Amino acid sequence: MNADGAPGAAPTTAAGGTQSVGEVLRDRRFLSLWLAQVASQVGGNMVLYGLTVLVAQRTASASAVSLLLLTFLVPAVVFSAIAGVFVDRLDRRLILIVANLLRGGLFVAMVVLDANLVVIYVLNIAVSTITTLFAPAEASMIPVLVRREQLLAANSLFTFTLQGSFALGFALLGPFVVILADVNGLIVLVAGCYFAAAALCVTLPPSVPAGRPGRLASGQALGEAEAALAGTLRQLREGLQYIRANPGIFWSLSYLAITASLVGVLGALGPKYAQQSLGLKPQDFFIVVLPLGGGLVLGILLLNAYGRLVRRRRLIEGGLLVLGIALALLSVAAPLSSFLRSRVDSNGAVALEPFVSLLGIIVAIALTAGVAYAFVAVPAQTQLQEELPPDVRGRVFGVLNMLVSVASFVPIIIAGPLADTLGTSLVLFLMAVLVVGTGVRAVFLSWPETIRPPAPAHLEPIDPVTVTAMALGHVGDAPPDAAPRVRDDRGSGAP
Repeated sequence: MNADGAPGAAPTTAAGGTQSVGEVLRDRRFLSLWLAQVASQVGGNMVLYGLTVLVAQRTASASAVSLLLLTFLVPAVVFSAIAGVFVDRLDRRLILIVANLLRGGLFVAMVVLDANLVVIYVLNIAVSTITTLFAPAEASMIPVLVRREQLLAANSLFTFTLQGSFALGFALLGPFVVILADVNGLIVLVAGCYFAAAALCVTLPPSVPAGRPGRLASGQALGEAEAALAGTLRQLREGLQYIRANPGIFWSLSYLAITASLVGVLGALGPKYAQQSLGLKPQDFFIVVLPLGGGLVLGILLLNAYGRLVRRRRLIEGGLLVLGIALALLSVAAPLSSFLRSRVDSNGAVALEPFVSLLGIIVAIALTAGVAYAFVAVPAQTQLQEELPPDVRGRVFGVLNMLVSVASFVPIIIAGPLADTLGTSLVLFLMAVLVVGTGVRAVFLSWPETIRPPAPAHLEPIDPVTVTAMALGHVGDAPPDAAPRVRDDRGSGAP
């Protein structure tokens, strides 16, 4: 797979040459930055799983888990604009080193203090706030380390790492380490990941922005922070106006917000769902998360191979309907398994017992939901990239990212208390009704859609991994923007 994600072709440079990911990784300085990204992002997703389990074990409350997730998300929205002021004034290498050391130290403190719930929330807010400095500094270092013709390969690698780190850290390594070494052991390991990332960043060259003094006077810093916040609010207003004037953008953004919200809600409800519906321990909710991540990867591969053969709107419509049905089945998985087992026992079909067991049904439903998730998120993201004019794409995408993050707050806030009051199964069913209703709306009501001429026959399909990751907020370190390319509306391939 090349840096674009397209099999069989390397990215073409502006000069007509090619650069592969392998060639970029031969640069030891860039390799250090990338390994620091891997350590911090995988560690960040591992600790998200570990703290989710820890809070669920101590409180048995979905509301408490919802609040934990918000401590990850809110600082990224609130402080991102202000953080950019300091990244543009200070040595980015120093920011990377100090940010990783501070994050590692805060997690060590969490274990040493045997922190109660309030302390966990406060320390986690501090970690998330520091990450808002780390992410843009990391992105800004890439052009310092690689040549212009290598940027596409470098950015694609960082984006792919962002996408893969969630599945690797949250769905695989997090549960594995918790089983072997409990949650405190996982937190200590994650602290080690941040310290290792700091050591890797020490090998990077200094990067003080040209023409910028290394120090900020307090009044000057405050003035620039206020200007950055005002600029962000202005761009937010402009983005909202643009969305109102373009219905296609509005609905694509709505579908992205729905899928982003579902991930947060499932994270909030997962431990309690494992206890109430599956009769398992809170840490065992990876039984749902792992096949869900596998389904997402499978969906991306299917879109890359066959997505161009199906119109994008049909993929989104079908994805929404299947995702809603999968959530409904997940809410009744236990009684469904009991019913199917009774039918199998009465018919004497012993060979079918593994497939109708509760575990088998959960895995099948979660895998299907992951595929459906990809069929919604990837085409909707592609639609956004095609509809946005190139000259405003980066600025508007920043606003859209903020809107998607904010839109995901409300379901997370509501889902926890509702689950504590009504039960997780009923909340999952209500979510399913909302998603199916959105899918029905997409099928039967008007769908704003730009009609584009057919793409050239020689256009290669592009792996939509990059598209999946670019617009959705993610716990960990955000990748730099990659310039999208426009495709026709016949498929869902990434632009």
